[in-house]
Amino acid sequence: MRVQCRVGLIVEFWSAIIRVISCTLFGGILLNFAIRRLLLLPLMLFGVSVAVFVMLHAIPGDPARMAAGPDASEEDVQQIRLNYGLDKPLTTQYAIYLKKIVHGDLGDSFQTYSPVLEGIGITLPATLELTAAGMLVAVLIGIPLGIFAAMRPRGLLDNALTSLAVLGISMPGFFLGLLLMMFFSLRLGWLPPTGRGSWQHLLLPALTLGLPYVATFSRLARSTMLDVLGEDYIRTAYAKGVPRYKVVFKHALSNAAIPLVTVFGMDFGRLLGGAVIVEKVFAWPGMGRFMIDAIVARDIYVVQGTILVFAAIVVLVNLLVDLAYGFLDPRIAYA
Repeated sequence: MRVQCRVGLIVEFWSAIIRVISCTLFGGILLNFAIRRLLLLPLMLFGVSVAVFVMLHAIPGDPARMAAGPDASEEDVQQIRLNYGLDKPLTTQYAIYLKKIVHGDLGDSFQTYSPVLEGIGITLPATLELTAAGMLVAVLIGIPLGIFAAMRPRGLLDNALTSLAVLGISMPGFFLGLLLMMFFSLRLGWLPPTGRGSWQHLLLPALTLGLPYVATFSRLARSTMLDVLGEDYIRTAYAKGVPRYKVVFKHALSNAAIPLVTVFGMDFGRLLGGAVIVEKVFAWPGMGRFMIDAIVARDIYVVQGTILVFAAIVVLVNLLVDLAYGFLDPRIAYA
């Protein structure tokens, strides 16, 4: 209990310092909010690094033995422990690792002996490309479907959308990927089954990643649009003779956008996590596949580095989502 109180006091104290610094040095409500969130980023990443470090070292097995291989001698295993500091207490190991992070060093891989940051720099663009493509699939298909379903509630499209939403949420991503690969690659031969290169290589992984989230966006767009379309100002716009498409896409959609933007930020993190499985299924050379191979090989520095980068991306995306609220609704202010 005392430890929890002390941790809470430290967090509150650090937050108060950040508020004072940001309010003193930076002007503007949105800019002030953004600076405070960015200053809190190291604290969030510190918590992630502690959690990942503890979980990885709680897994049974010897990382040095796995790095050396099954046929390695005890002398070779001991040498790896010395080289990577695995012979030291866990608190000392974490202190050394934290010092490296502060200096921009995420350690070296047990497998390739190359810097982890170098491997992340090679694989991260592929993951961001796949995640962005999957999000485009979810947004560009899901939101229009939800809007058209809201315009005709209880109609054929609305009922079909409900059934597809249940199917999309229930189907595992890897199973959908295998079905798409079997149909479009093996049977029809239209698209390549694996690899990265042209837009044809991107299409199947992006559909596999984004289609399950079409259901989320379509159902949310339908429910929020139905709420907005029942407001008095919408009926007033119809009474003034404003065309229906302008009422829906200009007046109603702008007021229904905030819940959609919120889900965008939440689902972007989920898409990053889903990309890990999709990359493995389609042999996509991204950071998720890089992390899975490291988990199998117990390459702890690679696993810690990739999770830290994933966490930083999610925090930054949620910061952009919070800032977007102020542009979508001027009534929202960040004190």
